[in-house]
Order: sequence, then structure tokens, then C-alpha cells
Amino acid sequence: MSTQNQTIGYLPDERPPFIELLLFALQQIVVMFPATVLVALITGFHVSTTIFASGLSTLAFLLVTGRKIPLYYGSSFSYIAAIASIMSADAFAAYSLNDKISTAQFGIVMSGFVSILAGMIIKRCGKDTIEKVLPPTVTGSIAIIIGLSLSANALSNASAVPSNTPEALTSVAVDMAWVVAVITLLSTILYSVYLKGKLSQLPILFGLFTGYIAAAIIGAITGVPFMNFNTIDTGSIVSIPVFTFPKPSFAAVAAIMPIAIATIPESTAHIFQLDIYVNDLARKKGSKKTYDLDGKLGINLIGDGIGDIVSGLIGGPAGTNYGENISAMAISKIFSVSVLMTAAIITMIISCFTPLINLVYSIPTAVIGGLSIYLFGIIAAQGIAIMMDRKIDMFDAKNLAVIAVILILGLGGSFNFEGGMIPMFGREFPAIATAALVGIVLNLILSTNLGRKTS
Repeated sequence: MSTQNQTIGYLPDERPPFIELLLFALQQIVVMFPATVLVALITGFHVSTTIFASGLSTLAFLLVTGRKIPLYYGSSFSYIAAIASIMSADAFAAYSLNDKISTAQFGIVMSGFVSILAGMIIKRCGKDTIEKVLPPTVTGSIAIIIGLSLSANALSNASAVPSNTPEALTSVAVDMAWVVAVITLLSTILYSVYLKGKLSQLPILFGLFTGYIAAAIIGAITGVPFMNFNTIDTGSIVSIPVFTFPKPSFAAVAAIMPIAIATIPESTAHIFQLDIYVNDLARKKGSKKTYDLDGKLGINLIGDGIGDIVSGLIGGPAGTNYGENISAMAISKIFSVSVLMTAAIITMIISCFTPLINLVYSIPTAVIGGLSIYLFGIIAAQGIAIMMDRKIDMFDAKNLAVIAVILILGLGGSFNFEGGMIPMFGREFPAIATAALVGIVLNLILSTNLGRKTS
């Protein structure tokens, strides 16, 4: 039997059998859940609403893009500082929580129109023009800094002590958290490398289960309360999310809307990553079909914008397609749009039932940390894959300059300044977005050939 026929995986237009569909969908939910919930907790948005908005926005994105782009929409870290600035502004201090959220929502909705406009321009300009503005040196470098900038979050989660740990057990809890994280990490890696056949498509879910069981056993032996099934106590099984509606605010537009421009390179990097992995799977499966995903950047951005508008209209934060989910797809080789639609529907159901939300919350933070080390690292590795796939000359002075500046601005800004916000000229700028824009401008300047040596 040929190697091609032995290759297991699902392409965007393929649908797994029902049981597999559910398991693959749960795997996608596992990797998106922590970051999406964290954004809600940081910004002060309602958690259940944020979860519901993530699922609904994903469905909107997949339908708008014609079910051709397998990406999952989750809450974006890029918008945190801008949204938090509205939620904590003195001008809105007298507002209730829901009124503050409504004010921020208006900026989120308007940011969606920025992405839609950018998508329309890109569709009109064509692929060649996009390659000049967003070459692999830029998109690959952005993917690298997105992954590496999250490394601190991964290690922080890996060493996290449960909030209800008795003071006498704190030092033991830290050590045991690391043990749980390492067990989760190593088991996930071993599953992804050594499992064969259908089982090889669920390494993240298996890694999660292994870490969960390890945490339960270690918790029972040491007394460290890794499991908590009562995070949300509403006294009711059914808990409908709190939906709020946008309230016009120029301040929210000024603070939040510009961030959409800066997230375009991030979205571009994601679609380029996806293109590489999907077409690689298609070749290995012997498919004669070519999936021109990087040629769908325009509709991808339009879908992103629709996602922001849908999320913003009901009370969710601004979002983006998730690198974590791309990593999960790359590991499992499951790129089926049907899986992501199922994941979106299940996510919306989870948000309406308190026991289901608590079940997800019961996953120990150390387990999430172990998974994150792997997933975030793969996001960075995908950036390298973009540059390798496009055969970037790493000895070219222009390429080195663009890559170097993006990496140092993005990583230095993320780790040296609080919240990853670079203070300049009396304002603060998001490190990754700033690195992306500076890289784009620098690449365009150097591409003019003015003053450059020719070989």
C-alpha cells in the first residue's frame, strides 16, 4: 500500500464520521477555551457571553467564507489594552458594568468594519500586491513572535497554584503543578509522535485526559485542590448568557478601532500557515485538488470583520482566528470545516449550562500550561515553516533587517513592558501590532531598491 493511501487526516471539505466529529470538535474547544475565557476575565466582560460569542462568531465566519477556510474565532489578546482602557476610564466610572461593556462594544463593532474594508481592498488588489506588502519575511516573523510572546503565559499556567490551596501547601502545590504540567506536555508529545491510525488524530484530547487524571491522583495524595467543580455557582443548571448591546461612543471608536489595522498581518500569517499545512496534507493523501487558502486572504479578513461585528453586537470582546487551533489542526491533521462548525455549536451550548462551564473550568491550570507549551511553540514553528516554504534567502540583507526588527520589537516589547504595551511619545502601542506595522513599512522602503547594492 502506498504512503499516500496510508496518510490519515481530513481536508477542509471532508467530514469525519459522527463520533469522530464530536471528539475532534471537543479537541478544538479545549485549545481555544483558556485564552478566550482569560480575555473575558481581564477585560471584565461576561464569561458565558464571551464563550457564546466565540461560537456564534465562528459560525458567522465559516458561513461568510463559504465554508472554505478552517479557522476558529476566539477573543483576541491584541485588543485587551484598548478594551481595558474603556472599561477603566474615569469618564465611565459611574457606569454600571453592562453600560461599560456596551460602550466598548461600539468600538468593537466599528473595528469589524475596518477588517471588512481591508478585505475588500485586498480582494481588489490581488495576490501579487499582497505578497509585496505582506511577504513571508513579515508574516513568518509575526507568527514567530505571536507564539514566543505567549511563552510566559504557558509557563505561568504550568506553575499555577490553585486559588483555594491552603497556605501550608503552597510550596508543595508549585512543585506538583510542574509535575502535572510536565506529564501533560510529555504525554501529548508522545501521543502526537507515536500514536498511529485514527488515534493519532486526538493527541491533544488524550494529553488533556492524561494530565487531568494525573492531577486528580496527585491532588488526592498531596491534598492540593487541583479540581474545582464549583467555579460558577448560580444555583441553576441553565444560565443564559447576559446579552448587552452597543452604545455609541467616540472614545471607544478612537481606542479600539485602530487595533483592527494592526491585527491584519496576524490574520495574514494565520492564513499562510494554514495554506502550507492543508496543501501538504492534500499532497500526502494523493488529492489532485489545490486549496488556494492564501489566495483567500481578502474573504478571510471580511469574515474576521463579520466575526467582530457579531461578537460586538451581543456583548463579546473583539477576536481573531486562533493560532492555537491551527496548531491543533497541524498536529492532528484535522482541517475539516465541519469539525469547527460542530465545535462552535457545542461551545454555544456549553455557555448556557452552568455544569458544563464548571466542567471545563475544572481542568487544572497546570494541565492547560502543559498543553500551551506545546501549542504556543508550534505557532512559532509555523512562522519558520512559512519562510522555509517560500524559500526565503536568509543571507539577504533586506530579509535579515525586516526579520530582525520584527522579532526584537515584538518580543522585547512583549516581555519588557507591562501588558506588552510599548510607551512612546506619550502613548502606548501594542508590541506585536507595532512590530508588524514597522516591519511592513521597513520592507516597503527597502523594496524600492534605492541605495541598495545590487549583485
